[in-house]
Amino acid sequence: MKNLLKVTSLSLAALLLASCAGTSEADSEIGTVDANEQHPEFADMSHDELVEAAEEEGEVVVYAFTSRIATVAEEFGAAYPQIDIVAHDISSSEQIERLRSEHDAGAETADVAYVSDAPVVWNELLSDGVLQRYVPERVEDELDDQYKDPLLTNRLSTKVLMYNEEANPDGAPVENLWELTEDKWASKVVMVDPTQRGDYLDLLTEMVLRADEMAAAYEEHFGEPIELDEGNENAGYQYIADLYANDVILLSSTDDVNEAVGATGQEDAPVGFTSYSDRRDNEEEGWALQVANEAAPGPGIIFPAMLGITAEAENQAAARLLIDFMMGDDSENGGPAYEPFYVAGDYPTRNDIVDPEDALPREEFPAWEISPEDSAGLRDDVNDFILTVE
Repeated sequence: MKNLLKVTSLSLAALLLASCAGTSEADSEIGTVDANEQHPEFADMSHDELVEAAEEEGEVVVYAFTSRIATVAEEFGAAYPQIDIVAHDISSSEQIERLRSEHDAGAETADVAYVSDAPVVWNELLSDGVLQRYVPERVEDELDDQYKDPLLTNRLSTKVLMYNEEANPDGAPVENLWELTEDKWASKVVMVDPTQRGDYLDLLTEMVLRADEMAAAYEEHFGEPIELDEGNENAGYQYIADLYANDVILLSSTDDVNEAVGATGQEDAPVGFTSYSDRRDNEEEGWALQVANEAAPGPGIIFPAMLGITAEAENQAAARLLIDFMMGDDSENGGPAYEPFYVAGDYPTRNDIVDPEDALPREEFPAWEISPEDSAGLRDDVNDFILTVE
């Protein structure tokens, strides 16, 4: 069989199934369904046996929240030419909607989901078993528990404050997040609308969860304790209100944020919240993005990028093989399979993969690592608050 590589990008409008009822957060506790417990015939397979079974299936379909899935698909196709791979590049928010809709309609298409927006995954996909956990035995001992339960995490991604290093050759122009609420930065802070993108909502939710740190940073910057406006429960909510009052600019995509902040030739560039790993495109795109690593009380968030098998995956063996592949080979950098994610700003979850040479070491990176469960319990409140101040 000649390998078929197909990568598509899907819009939300194309995802809504007519037979689907509206989604809502599950009331039940978060649970995990283990794929090998559901299909024990795969539990003791050797790698060669798994490859043979996957080649008999002949295909694997993956939904992924990153365009880098195209490179993964090319490498997977080269490694396993007898298996057709169909890769859909689709944002996490839209992907969750599609997975939920297809599951409810009994018409699942994907075998593998590569998704972020962990708090929604916790509520929408895990509690009802829409996604199932699969952790390859080969890498299990190299993962901390939090990265293999309730789903497998292959890397940590970010949403952090970035600036234009060409326009600011002496370093970040911001030392404290509260500076962004002052006149100097009016209409000069950009981000994607957090009511439309889950990772940005997670960023603001984390500020509310870290209210004590936000309050301490306020006092450090202004020299006096924070006073909360009526209706603002803590310093995190106050920060959101003040940021919006200072005319934060909301854009439609991270690429737009990257261009606004990072485009070279600017003398008075804005700053913005985006992905640290997007620095990898500086040369190709003509950007000068750099992370404001020392911004107090933290530059932003770190969150998991997760892999799971859909409940009714048609290609069970190929799904397992692809997930194993996306965890990288046994080299210290994960090899060709992991290369798309082996960039500064993405942090491997495998303890035996070292950080890229030009990356700020994880232990020195002060961004907040989110707790998906804590965020899940607060996101709706933060979203509702944003709607009152935007």
